[in-house]
Amino acid sequence: MSIHDINTTRRGFLAGAGLVIGVAIAPKYLSAAPTGVPGGGAPELMPLNAFVKIGTDDTVTVLSKHIEFGQGPFTGLATLVAEELDADWGQMRAVHSPTDNKIYANLLFGLQGTGGSSSIANAYEQMRTAGATARAMLVAAAAEEWKVPASEITVEKGRIKHAASNKESGFGALADKAAKQTPPDNPKLKDPKDFVLIGQELPKLDTQGKTDGTAIFTLDIAPDNLLIAVVAHPKHFGATVKSFDDNEARKVKGVVDVKQMPQGVAVYADNTFAALKGRDALKIEWDLSKAETRSSQELADDYAKHFNQPGLEATNTGNVAEAFKQPGIETIEAEIVFPFLAHAPMEPLDAVFIKAADGSVDVYTGAQFPGFDQQVAAQILKLDESKVRVNTQLAGGSFGRKAQFGSPYMQEAAAVYAATGGDRPLKHMWTREDDIQGGFYRPMYAHKMRGAINKDGEITAWEQVIVGQSIMAKADLDSTSVEGASNLPYHVPNLKVTSHNTKLVIPPLWWRSVGHTHTGFAVETFVDELLIRVGKDPVEGRLALLAKTSRHAGVLRKAAEMANWGATVPEGRARGVAVVESFGSFVAQVAEVSVGADGAPRVHKVWCAVDCGVAVNPNIIKAQMEGGIGYGLGAVLFDAVTLGKGGKIMQSNFHDYRSIRINEMPDVAVEIIKSTEKPTGVGEPGVPPVGPAVANAWRKLTGAPVRQLPIVNLISS
Repeated sequence: MSIHDINTTRRGFLAGAGLVIGVAIAPKYLSAAPTGVPGGGAPELMPLNAFVKIGTDDTVTVLSKHIEFGQGPFTGLATLVAEELDADWGQMRAVHSPTDNKIYANLLFGLQGTGGSSSIANAYEQMRTAGATARAMLVAAAAEEWKVPASEITVEKGRIKHAASNKESGFGALADKAAKQTPPDNPKLKDPKDFVLIGQELPKLDTQGKTDGTAIFTLDIAPDNLLIAVVAHPKHFGATVKSFDDNEARKVKGVVDVKQMPQGVAVYADNTFAALKGRDALKIEWDLSKAETRSSQELADDYAKHFNQPGLEATNTGNVAEAFKQPGIETIEAEIVFPFLAHAPMEPLDAVFIKAADGSVDVYTGAQFPGFDQQVAAQILKLDESKVRVNTQLAGGSFGRKAQFGSPYMQEAAAVYAATGGDRPLKHMWTREDDIQGGFYRPMYAHKMRGAINKDGEITAWEQVIVGQSIMAKADLDSTSVEGASNLPYHVPNLKVTSHNTKLVIPPLWWRSVGHTHTGFAVETFVDELLIRVGKDPVEGRLALLAKTSRHAGVLRKAAEMANWGATVPEGRARGVAVVESFGSFVAQVAEVSVGADGAPRVHKVWCAVDCGVAVNPNIIKAQMEGGIGYGLGAVLFDAVTLGKGGKIMQSNFHDYRSIRINEMPDVAVEIIKSTEKPTGVGEPGVPPVGPAVANAWRKLTGAPVRQLPIVNLISS
């Protein structure tokens, strides 16, 4: 399919006859055409946003304000609409919405963006209201058409009926008339007991296209006369181009031009092979005067110097100093080092730029914060924002990688395009090597833990010092550095948590589950050590420290029940447990581990219990727990981005920064706690518990606590 075909399809779809339902952010719900859509032509109703479109073929298309990169918002948001619309699941469709920071704002962020496991959480009532509004307008149209009271009309599985007159219609036949109806201000939403689709394991809307290859990703977009661009970046963070020789690069057949950029040296070519070969032929001298030249070990040593210095206070309850001085107190200490982590999504970063006849520009990219991308591209291209259309594409994963304030990737891509004058369409690409060595990592962190146990076996004090970069670039306390520790779920009368923000030129970024990636591990391995030291069972000991009715306790009990905790474990194996709350969801996991043939942990089984409020689609929740376990397990066992001697980045691709392999994936059992609480996130909360659960089992199995990650590196060192 050509770019012309793609544009024509999308524009025709959005401009065709049918009903568009717009839903204001709050509190008034009105009908409107989508704004900022290339081609326009949608019914002019009211200049607000549009979330629902009903076609004359009875299809219902939901415009998703959240990017679909595998975590399920297309399906989840469509489920919410379909439930209140009383649609049949077979007629539901989903596409990405246009870019607009106000109309399509994430209600938790205040701007358009996907992240923090917030898609369903922020849109739960908004999208249900969109569906209820559409239903009310269809019913009003039917009542007008059939000249019957609206109160006598029913809607079920996509059919509108009036029993007394035996009249019946699909949505499409009434769509245009419905579009002219006045939408209700406050449509009534269903009582959860009446849900038909919410809570069902509905098939994902994007599965078919991703299975048969018809799904369109940025890489698939290839207009005629396309120019390919790649940039040579330094192998040291903070390095800049001192000089370069492009003579050999320009000799490569297909190379069109070479230009220096703020980020490095760009090579332009007629095809990807020529662009990459030309880049390899460049001879670049890098200026390292402002570069990071310390190794990972040197950084760890520098981090440790902060442990005994005053830090930023996150929590201070009771009197920790006095508690440690009490007679008969046993003190346990632990220091844990967490490495830099790359996100390593299957699809590296890419973007396509196409200039229209009027001088405006279409940008196609997997935009996690499309409004930021639009602002940055417009600024660099020296265009009004209205002249830059960011068309969000399906993306092959992110895990936080594409969620960047200031859109640094778009800064580079737009600058590379601007340097050409825009006469040819351009595809800017990063390879996986570019991405893994490109920074924006989960920062390196170091934790120092100190616990006090009295003669009765009670944990009387807990002190925790966290050292690492502030993801939010704050000089004061960064909540993302201490989340999960500062709000320790366990009852400890004396608790102190402090933080130190380190300054590095290595750019930090949130990584799937953000601060919980390290605080969850530190807290759950340390509490396990304290409980074992006083002879308490890891499950019962935790439950004694938690409120009996807490959701932490609920998932912990369920996971223990699933694993038959306390029963005999197969010879040569041990089990560990962990429970972590993140993004409003509560997840407990039990991991069964043995020593593998290579001396590393072999994880056989993980039992997972999750409480995420109303389960909109249990199928997606289970898939996200399974995926989170696999992702987290790969990181805790194998992954680290390390800086070698002189600060050079050592890893480059999946051979040395590897994902968990299919034969290493454990059997995973997931159970969802039934809840009436509002939905919370599931994209990230499955990640944090698996690491400490495995580490706790490993310590029980081998007697060796895990003080440095990844575990395989620790074993081999």
